[in-house]
Amino acid sequence: MEPERSTFSLAGAGSVLIGFTAACIVVGALIGWAIGKVGYGLAFGSVVGIPVGVAATVIKYRNM
Repeated sequence: MEPERSTFSLAGAGSVLIGFTAACIVVGALIGWAIGKVGYGLAFGSVVGIPVGVAATVIKYRNM
C-alpha cells in the first residue's frame, strides 16, 4: 500500500490567510464608518485581522 499523500496546498493556505485578514479589515472599516472614523476602523481591522488570519490558517492546516 502506498502512503496517503498530504493535501496541504500553499495556495489554499494563502487564501485562508488573506480571506480572514481581509474579512476582519472590512468589518473594522464598517464599524469605523458607523462611528464616523473609517481610518481608525481600517487600522483596528488590520491589527486584529493579521493574527486572526494566521490562527485560522494554523487551525485549518494543523495536522497536515
